Amino acid sequence: MKSIHTQHRAGHLVGRGIAVAVLLAGATVFGATTALADDGPSVPPGTEASSEPPVKLDSNDPDLKMPEGGTLAPGKVLDIIQVVEDEGGEERREDTNADIKFALQSEVLFGKDSAKLSSAANSRIAAIAAEIKKQNASKVRVFGFTDNLGSSAHGDVLSKQRAEAVHGVLEKQVGSSITFEIRGYGEQYPIASNTTEEGRKKNRRVEVSFPRGSSS
Repeated sequence: MKSIHTQHRAGHLVGRGIAVAVLLAGATVFGATTALADDGPSVPPGTEASSEPPVKLDSNDPDLKMPEGGTLAPGKVLDIIQVVEDEGGEERREDTNADIKFALQSEVLFGKDSAKLSSAANSRIAAIAAEIKKQNASKVRVFGFTDNLGSSAHGDVLSKQRAEAVHGVLEKQVGSSITFEIRGYGEQYPIASNTTEEGRKKNRRVEVSFPRGSSS
């Protein structure tokens, strides 16, 4: 038996320190053929001729009809997620049909165990503010996260302080007319394993997300 296997995978493009991954649904198609027998042509497995007549269907059978007053569920458009991450993983952008989310590792914004913004933080935050303006967003979420080292209570406080620090710069850049939601989640909702330093580094982050506007 031969098999035909086709699989569509996510594309990966790497250039100038930027990795782009477009996450698309995969599809697998299988087909099979069998060798010709001496007594006639072969058929796909499970469709061999039967001595019994096929079952007749009654087109008026109520079980085959939609109940009176019933309606089909509305169609759904599934989100296609595009992820862009710089080579060092310090900044990550996720785009869906509805939202845009930036994730900045805490190391590029703050000192160790600190909520004081570094000198390099302003330019990173300014780029996000420019995108908020471009999308004409009216509501912005700023969430802070930590790894699982130290106490949970300390992580909750530190992540909230860091989110507030980023919010302070964003508000100056985009104006106070935008509604901000600011939260500190501590070690909750990790995006990588906390068993390695590489994973913990990704989990120590501030996320800024907002709805996609009609301008894009």
